[in-house]
Amino acid sequence: MTDKDKAERLAAALRANLKRRKAQAREQTSAPAKVGAQFPSGHTEDENN
Repeated sequence: MTDKDKAERLAAALRANLKRRKAQAREQTSAPAKVGAQFPSGHTEDENN
């Protein structure tokens, strides 16, 4: 494996990862909040009521 091959594989993996992360971000912003969703503090929505 040459350095060029390694760089091309890394670039392809990074593009795929970015594409997947963008799709997940779009899914999160378009989907309504789930019941019992966790807040950044680690507490669930139900614990705050």
